[in-house]
Amino acid sequence: MPRRHPETSTVEHLVIVGNGMAGHRLAEALLARTERPARITVIGAEQTPAYNRILLSPLLAGEMQREALTLRSAEWYAEQGIELILGERVEAIDRDARTLTTDAGRELDYDRLVLATGSNPARPPVPGLELPCVHVFRDLHDADALARAAETGRNAVVIGGGLLGLEAAEGLRKRGMRVSLLQRDDRLMNRQLDLTAARLLENELRGRGLDIHTDAQLERLEADAEGQVCAAHLSDGTRLAADCVVVAIGIVPNAELARAAGLESNRGVIVDEWLTTSDPAIHALGECCEHRGNLYGLVEPIWRQVEVLAERLCRPNAEGVPGYVEQPTATKLKVSGISLYAFGPTEAEPDHEVLSYRDPQQGDYRRLLLRGGRLEGVVLYGDTASGPWYFEQALAGRDLTACRAALLLGAADAQALLDDASNESPQRPAKEAA
Repeated sequence: MPRRHPETSTVEHLVIVGNGMAGHRLAEALLARTERPARITVIGAEQTPAYNRILLSPLLAGEMQREALTLRSAEWYAEQGIELILGERVEAIDRDARTLTTDAGRELDYDRLVLATGSNPARPPVPGLELPCVHVFRDLHDADALARAAETGRNAVVIGGGLLGLEAAEGLRKRGMRVSLLQRDDRLMNRQLDLTAARLLENELRGRGLDIHTDAQLERLEADAEGQVCAAHLSDGTRLAADCVVVAIGIVPNAELARAAGLESNRGVIVDEWLTTSDPAIHALGECCEHRGNLYGLVEPIWRQVEVLAERLCRPNAEGVPGYVEQPTATKLKVSGISLYAFGPTEAEPDHEVLSYRDPQQGDYRRLLLRGGRLEGVVLYGDTASGPWYFEQALAGRDLTACRAALLLGAADAQALLDDASNESPQRPAKEAA
């Protein structure tokens, strides 16, 4: 059994493997609680303390300085009494002895262990992917490498038309490169946008100078006489010059450490509602975990996981601690000058009521999907100010029939109608009022 404080039920020594955004957020959440573990150790494979990976895109675009990404300095961890170990990767977990070993030969004991190992970039099975100057875009090292590539090269090919691929492509374009973007689907951001919004986005990016190829099948990467990547070949015979290539087709949970330790895994480390793995002393959090078949790549669900796990770690014997529950998540694109907000289904089903509005001159587009008066999906392009309000109504499952006529006008008009409807009360007959 895990060791406890002699005066409380709190875990004695907690080790968090991973100093990314999820692991750091957990450390901060624990520090905010009085019954936190007596000793906390955080291990990060990168040499730098936790930073905001969401801001890697504006960093690559030259819109932000590297220092602005840092979440907390190494000195902060020391001031909080957290042991921070950087530049070391955990190689093995001994579940029986409750110890772990890093690639530097360091051995640590634990009472509870949290795996916040994040994810690895997905890689397509394409010949030439191992060539020099083929990059991914996941961390500070990648952003630095791409910035250097933009200083020496003219042509870039970005593989992937999702959020990360678009942000990488726009960042390299702003660095002065000629960028070709490959999307194997028929439209950009096909998991978040309907066809109309995707076309608006594509037209905007083409107008900025991006060379966009949809329905594109990458066949192979070509090397020059020096062995460097020099071109990308598509299945239709197209050859695209490339001084560098960026692979941004998605992520794969980094679950290798958990699998090697014998923890139950599928695509990710399988956890229950309290983020506990098949070993009661080990938890998993964020992009490396899998809950009821779901994987995670956005911060909103991970932040909810953090709150659940922090409560569980601080009150391990308490009954009735709420577990993690899946909720819809909203998507925002981090490309300057483009406002986009979406959640829910991308395509309407037969029983959906579809409300849509488009203003070509202003570049605004809105499409709402309702079922039984309740909002299930939203796509906003251009004016996205009402996005959070729509999302709030969807999460609450609120019947919006009373404000249906104003829904496309935005939050203020729709909320006013809802307020009027809720303030109205049926008049009782006079004889009952007496």
